[in-house]
Amino acid sequence: MKTASHTTAEAADLNHPHTQRAFGQVKILVAAYGALSAAVLITVAILAITEQTVTSFMWGRSAGVLASAALTYWLTVLASRGARWAHLRVRIISITMPIAIIAIDMIPGALPPWFVVTQAICALTIGATAFIINGSRLRAAFPKNS
Repeated sequence: MKTASHTTAEAADLNHPHTQRAFGQVKILVAAYGALSAAVLITVAILAITEQTVTSFMWGRSAGVLASAALTYWLTVLASRGARWAHLRVRIISITMPIAIIAIDMIPGALPPWFVVTQAICALTIGATAFIINGSRLRAAFPKNS
């Protein structure tokens, strides 16, 4: 007997063209989130190499956001293959990460303006996935009783 956290979606719902299209959109948005996150980390590295002011907070923050993008993409791929537990985690991440990113960006003087703007764009990108991954089409592919 499978536990609720390890069940998979019904093949008929998961293979529906609208479901797969929605997962494709989520993958694109999460990949964009990852690319933007990588760009921020690369910028921080370039600034450090050229002896500009870079804080350990900027290093940790940009690396952490990039790591969350990689994890989210991996979970999205697993969810698109039917892993209900992965779908649930992508749903949670897509809602909590934008809030966390923006909340930290709101700390006065903690980060330079360019960093705040690029992180806000990252938040918008991952936040956009919340509308798709929490939409009725993808929720229907993972019924609670499966």
